[in-house]
Amino acid sequence: MLINVPETVVADALRGMAAAHPDLAVDVEHRIVVRRDAPVADKVGLVSGGGSGHEPLHGGFVGPGMLDAACAGEVFTSPVPDQMARAAAAVDSGRGVLFVVKNYTGDVLNFDMAAELAEDEGVQVAKVLVDDDVAVDGSTHTTGRRGTGATLFVEKIAGAAAEEGAPLERVEAIARQVNESSRSFGVALDAPTTPAKGGPTFDLPPGELELGVGIHGEPGRERRGMMTSGEIADFAVDAVLEDLRPDGPVLALVNGMGATPLLELYGFAAEVHRVLGERGVAVARTLVGDYVTSLDMAGCSVTLCQADEELLRLWDAPVRTPGLRWGM
Repeated sequence: MLINVPETVVADALRGMAAAHPDLAVDVEHRIVVRRDAPVADKVGLVSGGGSGHEPLHGGFVGPGMLDAACAGEVFTSPVPDQMARAAAAVDSGRGVLFVVKNYTGDVLNFDMAAELAEDEGVQVAKVLVDDDVAVDGSTHTTGRRGTGATLFVEKIAGAAAEEGAPLERVEAIARQVNESSRSFGVALDAPTTPAKGGPTFDLPPGELELGVGIHGEPGRERRGMMTSGEIADFAVDAVLEDLRPDGPVLALVNGMGATPLLELYGFAAEVHRVLGERGVAVARTLVGDYVTSLDMAGCSVTLCQADEELLRLWDAPVRTPGLRWGM
């Protein structure tokens, strides 16, 4: 592994982010990434965070048009309430702060406590829970569905609304609409390796895959022998469509889990488009790449979001972050 020692992996990564992106203010001690111009006058602040190991989520999505701050926990471990409250104070311009929270027990509890701490300091806080994974209902880390790829859609679209000056209630409503309109399904071809363990986080025998895996390696629906890209697309897209049942165009995210080459991801994206076309679902936009990862897990996920004209407009709005940028 390309590390010094497991104990400093997160701090080392944050120091590297600070060196590479001078437009971000990186507090390595408290593990908070903030856009350097924060707080932005007359703008709702967006704060998210979670365990490290899912990069570019969340720190890589800090910047104009997306998040104002992100908190980094240890690998696959929630950040703590003090981090989140500190981040909220750093980005609050007086118009309130929206917390974007993936549905994992630690994240939910800690963001709830952080909201109380922030509100005690006079910061108005709203929260949106992302729970888009259709693979299972309740898992190792969750009560209810896991938060996965739709987190990117929520942060980008709500971030665009906040950048335009929308009030907190409107930014929160848009974030909820995006989450409610999104579904995801992930597949693991190989298990990730954590720095602390130095080996696979779960046992996946050669020649098998996990259908419906979580982003921490949580079990999915079933294990099968290796399938072709087209067969995986059929299974994953059908699982999403069975639950989402879109009646209009969708945003599509074809996401790598950290160790899948773009050559394979683009081939898989072609299969996703094939399945959607066969099912009569129009695709408005497609994003392909590593955005919500699981360290070095080999695999992929599909996220679809039914998007009306307003959501598409906000999706297309300018964004400038380390992990996502266009229009600026």
